[in-house]
This record gives sequence, structure tokens and C-alpha cells, in this order.
Amino acid sequence: MTSLVASSAQAAHSIAVSLLAKAQAQPGSTIPEHSVKETAPNTLVPLALKPGKTVIVGVPGAFSGTCTAQIPGYIKNYDNFKAKGVNEVYVVAVNDAFAMKAWKEQLAPEGTGVRFMADDKGTFTSSLGLMFDATAVFGAPRSKRYVIIADNDKVESIFIEEDPTKVTITGAETILSHLVS
Repeated sequence: MTSLVASSAQAAHSIAVSLLAKAQAQPGSTIPEHSVKETAPNTLVPLALKPGKTVIVGVPGAFSGTCTAQIPGYIKNYDNFKAKGVNEVYVVAVNDAFAMKAWKEQLAPEGTGVRFMADDKGTFTSSLGLMFDATAVFGAPRSKRYVIIADNDKVESIFIEEDPTKVTITGAETILSHLVS
């Protein structure tokens, strides 16, 4: 009976991921406007992209080892991103607002302009086709590790890690090198 329940749960997760999946964002794709949470679980914030450049960093999970190693580069280089004409740097994870707020406070106790956004239901990430079945590690579908450089609401460039446990093409220095001042 236990194995039947476990098998059913695994099948449900797989179905959920496949239902959430859509065509993966590509250069030229429009980034749909979605509401996410930033500082409070009951306050929605539209993730509406301003005219100009925006960097969106998608990570599988707040407080996870690789994510916690990756994001300080964006915090440290925030002024360099601004100097390259970037209006906003967002870190987005399929986590709740409490986790994202606590993670930001841990990584940037002095504060940062980098905005940590909770896509708690995965709707924003799903709209980009960037969810994967992370059930084995996180117990549910999560965001792939990616970075989008957007110009207005269009994907200008997208970098997606083949292995979400590694940072090979989505580190801050690498992304900075792709930005033209």
C-alpha cells in the first residue's frame, strides 16, 4: 500500500511538471507580466519589466548550496550591472516570501538593490517554460537555474544551466561580460 501511495505521488508530481511546462523562453520571446511576492506573503508585486535592461536570475531554491554560492556575485556586482545600463536585477525562486526575505537578509545584511522575488506557485517560472521536476531534492517542481537579460519585456539573451547543481554560464561575472554599456 505504501509503495502504491508513493508511486501515485511521484506520478502526480510528474503530471504537475508536464502541465506547468510550456515552450521554453528564447531570445525574442515576450516575458509575460506576473505577480510575485517580495517581502510579505499576502502582498503581490507585479514583475513588470521597465523600459531598458533587466536581469532575471532564476534559481532552484533559497538557502540551497549552489544558489547560496551563486547569488553573492550579483549582490557584489550590483553597481557594475547598473553601470552597464541594467535597471533591475531580480532573483526569482519557487519559494515562499518568508524564505526569500530571510535568504536576502542572510546574503545581504547591509542591504542590496538586488530584489528577491518569491514565485511561490511557480506561475512566472512556468510561463517561461523553465520549471523542472526537482522532487528528488526539493520535493516538488522548481525553477531551472537560468539568467535572462531582458530588453523591455523581450528576452534578449537567455542562459540555462544544463545541470542545475552547477554554475557554469549563469555567474554574475559571465553575465556582466554579455552586457554592452
